[in-house]
Amino acid sequence: MKKQAIIIGLGQFGMALARALTDRGVEVLAVDISEERVRLAASFVTEAACFDATDEQALLRTGPERREVSVCAIGDEARDASIICTALLRQMGAPKVVARANTEVQGRILKLVGAHHVVNPEREYGERFASQLMHESIIGELPLGEDLLITELRVPPSFVGHTVLSLQLPRRYGVTVVAIRRASGGKVLTQEAGERLQEGDVLVVVSRQGAVDQLVERS
Repeated sequence: MKKQAIIIGLGQFGMALARALTDRGVEVLAVDISEERVRLAASFVTEAACFDATDEQALLRTGPERREVSVCAIGDEARDASIICTALLRQMGAPKVVARANTEVQGRILKLVGAHHVVNPEREYGERFASQLMHESIIGELPLGEDLLITELRVPPSFVGHTVLSLQLPRRYGVTVVAIRRASGGKVLTQEAGERLQEGDVLVVVSRQGAVDQLVERS
């Protein structure tokens, strides 16, 4: 059975999330107060509806308690609506509520009214992009939960010729290598293979924020 999600608020973040989840086989109900945005989303999501998400009866009819995840992606232009919508979703028994915040204060309030997880897309993207600007060896980063990152990292010159195990990266930097993408042929290896790193290889690592920056600066 396919997973079901409801996304409320179809700005850039909400629309992109709706499309990405749909592409991954999730049945998405997209909701917005704008008819134009709803028509656009209707071209690719399972269902789209136009109503004010602070309308308790209208929101109740979407059945948030039956959906694996409910995302309140209402933008900065309607902070009150975001808080009310998040609180209503929890009251209606939504099993997992993710809410978008644009400020620390809004994030704390959303947590207080019951959001299981709060995201700040602009801040999180800015933090990840800053690493790429500062360090050319960092190809990209992806958040993993609230405090971990998956990072693609070009192998530093000082690592070439060594095995991952011999570098002791978890102890020295708090960085764990989960895969190596070989420069020649794109073959993916695990560190257990005992392969020596080559120039141009890419490491896929898991770490806390800032750990990879430290690794790059010291290696």
